[in-house]
Amino acid sequence: MSGRGSRITDEEINELVSKLQSLLPESRRRNTGRVSASKLLKETCSYIKSLHREVDDLSDRLSGLMVTMDSNSPQAEIIRSLLRS
Repeated sequence: MSGRGSRITDEEINELVSKLQSLLPESRRRNTGRVSASKLLKETCSYIKSLHREVDDLSDRLSGLMVTMDSNSPQAEIIRSLLRS
């Protein structure tokens, strides 16, 4: 896979697909057999989108907590640092 203009081999693609599949949570890997690269990429994109939604939801919830607490409290500072991350 290194070097400009070099072609990726089928073996390298299979290895990358396998590594990507191992990163998906168990619930996303319903089919434990061989999965096509295209299906795996679609599932990975869907999973990443769900993670983005979850992060947005958690950020909204943290922002809501900020409204209900003293802005100078240590807890408020922790939440602010989380929101900056």
